[in-house]
Amino acid sequence: MKIFVNRQPVTGPWGGGNKTLSSLCEKLVSLGHVLTFDLQDDCEIIFCFDPRRSNNGYDYEHFLRHKRKFGTKIIHRVGDVGSHSKPELTRLLRATLPNADRVIFTSLWAKEYLQYHKKNGTVIENGALTQFYKHRKKTSTKDQKIKIVTHHWSDNEKKGFDVYSTLGQLVHKEILDCIEFTYIGRYSSNFSSTGINVIEPKDKLELSKILPAYDIYLTASVEEAGANHVLEAMACGLPILYRETGGSIVDYCSSFGVPYSDNVASLLNGITKIINRYDFYLDNVKQYTRTTEDVVDEYMEIINEFD
Repeated sequence: MKIFVNRQPVTGPWGGGNKTLSSLCEKLVSLGHVLTFDLQDDCEIIFCFDPRRSNNGYDYEHFLRHKRKFGTKIIHRVGDVGSHSKPELTRLLRATLPNADRVIFTSLWAKEYLQYHKKNGTVIENGALTQFYKHRKKTSTKDQKIKIVTHHWSDNEKKGFDVYSTLGQLVHKEILDCIEFTYIGRYSSNFSSTGINVIEPKDKLELSKILPAYDIYLTASVEEAGANHVLEAMACGLPILYRETGGSIVDYCSSFGVPYSDNVASLLNGITKIINRYDFYLDNVKQYTRTTEDVVDEYMEIINEFD
């Protein structure tokens, strides 16, 4: 089949959606499909990763005209619901999704956030790139200090900088003298980074080697539609400390970590809980095995429905 994909993969440190996009494109080519980023008359499937206008000028109106004229099928993957300060994207999704032949949501939370109830909606949770399993943490750290880490490529405030800043202050004031806290990625200039070891963004190869050196993975992000950062951490073997308002993060991590609420006491209790039963949580997270390849295989099952 000739399949049009409305976003092109990019290289370097980038969000999780780009990793899935890259893997899907590679899979399509390997299976002999004709992959194009140019919407041509003989395209049989439009695979939409983002309904907004792309760099080459296509938007959802182009897809609808193509569908009406040629009977092209539209598969729409929802990787971002606009919950991070993009209400215009939320409105656009609610307007466009009913026109798709199949809709893929990266979490049940995302499906419910958009209040999508049509039967053609499917939840396919994200997975981690195989690379992140190659250096998986196997044993407890023997260092005196517990090393906590997180990573984000976006500096959007909903990534949880209020929590990261608070934890950094506690470390700086030696209230938490048994902890080191590291942030990998783009740190928001609107929040203090005192007490935090901030490291510049790393590519997937570097990151897969760096993360297993830490003990606990902290995420404070809220309302995530398909959070890949926690999946990468779990693939590396790190127990997860996650916010109760994390959206998809709760879907992904409820069996592999400890939740906390929006207060310092709850956060500190969560850290203590993992430390006190560290071997249990370390062994438990090893049960997480889902990969991006698994995800793409499930996407292909949907694509094959139209073959």
